[in-house]
Amino acid sequence: MSFLKNRTVIGVICIVLSLVICFGVTPLFNRSMSQKVEIVRVVKDIHTGDEITKDMVQTVEVGGYHLPDEVLREADTVIGRFACGDLMPGDYILSSKIADAPAAENAYLYHLNGEKQAISVTVKAFANGLSGKLMSGDIVSVIAPDYRKQGATVIPAELQYVEVIAVTANSGYDANTGEESEEEDRELPGTVTLLVSPEQSKVLAELEADGKLHLSLVYRGTRENAEKFIEAQEELLFELYASEEDETKGGKEESPEEEVVEGTENVQENPEDTDDPSKQTETVKEGENAPKEGHEGE
Repeated sequence: MSFLKNRTVIGVICIVLSLVICFGVTPLFNRSMSQKVEIVRVVKDIHTGDEITKDMVQTVEVGGYHLPDEVLREADTVIGRFACGDLMPGDYILSSKIADAPAAENAYLYHLNGEKQAISVTVKAFANGLSGKLMSGDIVSVIAPDYRKQGATVIPAELQYVEVIAVTANSGYDANTGEESEEEDRELPGTVTLLVSPEQSKVLAELEADGKLHLSLVYRGTRENAEKFIEAQEELLFELYASEEDETKGGKEESPEEEVVEGTENVQENPEDTDDPSKQTETVKEGENAPKEGHEGE
């Protein structure tokens, strides 16, 4: 080891190491830093729950050094999925920021297909909404006191079985009223959102305007049994509105016939005004016989 004490040897070793670093390690380091990779970047504001479309993102090349592994690099893996948080233009999209389905909050609104609608009614008193015990998936009946100012409390035929899809507090957040909470200041429900047909929504809007409705729980349980109540309500709606359409069409078709019948009766009541040739002939014959009878008498 005595040669290590020689300054010349030490100097040569340092020179060799510096050359290795300058011409070996440094180029590799620079190459890794300058290596480009494609990633997906946001170009438009994306809010929580929004479905990501093609015009919201673009693929760009950036340096791959220290780039997180979670950054998504293909647009096909992003388009059609839902944002789990707000994204701003220029943000990279991480796999933890998107999901195959919308966030749990307001997820029920993404399942509407045009056949049914979501409509909210106000819970004006604590007792009107089953004392805050309603949950998503419950089947309820809507009770209308003094329905249409007729003085009777009824369950409209359109609202015998209606599905609850959300219970919302006055703050705008869905109230988890189906579970016990340890919080003393748990928010009470302010509105109940129901899944209804267009015909049902009109009746609910009328009751909301009157400010009088109560919700009574009919069923809570499996989805299969809940569907049976919904099917029964749909059959009732079909019969109810189909019969109304038939009556409307029937009234339009019968009205011309009634006019014709009335006109015929008028003609029959006034035979002297008729244009029937046979009746005119009988009148003439009676007139011809009258002078002859008088002549014979003379």
